Amino acid sequence: MEWYAIAPLDVLLFREAKPFSPGEGSRAESQFPPFPTPVFQALRSGRQTDENAPNPQHRDLEFIGPFLLDETLTLWLPTPKDLVGVKQGRENDDENDESEEASGWKRLERLVSCTDTNIPSWQYVCYPSDSLSPMVPPELKKDEYICGSPSPWMKISALLNYFNGGTVFKQEDFCEDPWDVQILPHIQMESGQRQVREEDGYFTEVATRLKPGWQLVAGMEGNFTPSTPFVARLGGEGHRAMVTRIEEPALLTDLKALCERPLPQTTEEKTTEEKTTDKKTFAYLLTPGLARVGDEDIYGAYPSAWQAYLRGCASDRALLWGGVTLARSTDTATGQEKKEFALLPQRAFVPPGTVYLFESLPPEPRVLLPPRDERHNWLQTFYRLNYGKLLWGQRK
Repeated sequence: MEWYAIAPLDVLLFREAKPFSPGEGSRAESQFPPFPTPVFQALRSGRQTDENAPNPQHRDLEFIGPFLLDETLTLWLPTPKDLVGVKQGRENDDENDESEEASGWKRLERLVSCTDTNIPSWQYVCYPSDSLSPMVPPELKKDEYICGSPSPWMKISALLNYFNGGTVFKQEDFCEDPWDVQILPHIQMESGQRQVREEDGYFTEVATRLKPGWQLVAGMEGNFTPSTPFVARLGGEGHRAMVTRIEEPALLTDLKALCERPLPQTTEEKTTEEKTTDKKTFAYLLTPGLARVGDEDIYGAYPSAWQAYLRGCASDRALLWGGVTLARSTDTATGQEKKEFALLPQRAFVPPGTVYLFESLPPEPRVLLPPRDERHNWLQTFYRLNYGKLLWGQRK
């Protein structure tokens, strides 16, 4: 796997997937960080000038990413969603004290299934019998309380510690979103007049500008040997980014440690003694995944096939994403193949950082995607681009 840093040369524009038509008060929101597909397409463009390069429609590449990289070449990943901040109350607390010391958490705890806690108030929580038990905070000391979640991005060193059951974290192990948004207005004037058109005359888009020194990072494997650095188009409206190969040994070591974590043994492969550790096993979602509910193309926070194996799930609002594709059809009159753009369906992706707690491991705990199906090209693409990649760890 070769790794590349992607530094935007300007703002980046990744529209959200909801249907959008310009009109009065129309606003197209942005979706950042981008999904793997547009970043993969930007990287793949680096080999298009090679006459001997394979057909880009041929799936001969594997991709993973994107992740965030700061100016010190430190890797940042989505914070696990089962972490909550704990703060200790004081008798002389000033409600108007907004200093960092007063507002920040003192330590972090992991959410647990409400069936695993002895707190009386959680014993009477009601939830549907056909769903997972909710995740709740663990029992705290008398003078402690939950003060919210940590910042949404976690340093790679802290995340690796988290996978090994670590519970001691520092404020500097987390950071807020390292980007700002920029509103881009679009105005169309009436021909020959000094006023905006009544229909489709005004709408706005939301672009993203990474803070100075921050970049995206992604990996590519296969028949891909571009001459770097090169400039690639990334996102909408022709915005571009500089792509360079990563050669920093320490960063490459971190990336390898992240993406080559060992997979757990299946329950059938374990001895009776080893099966007792399954209840401490958890999976962390590194890239957006699809959790199919039932046999239809309906998606939720966890696959219905995992229902019998899970103890709990800590997730967030689904990420809706779709797009356009090049559809092929045959003209009945001439028998020739026609190509035309077609809309892809929106799918509800599980957000990165989602955490799954297991009672016992499912037969194939590999990726958070529907089973492979050669009939669906989009699903084959998702497997090649490492959608739904799970990283495994053990709680103590």
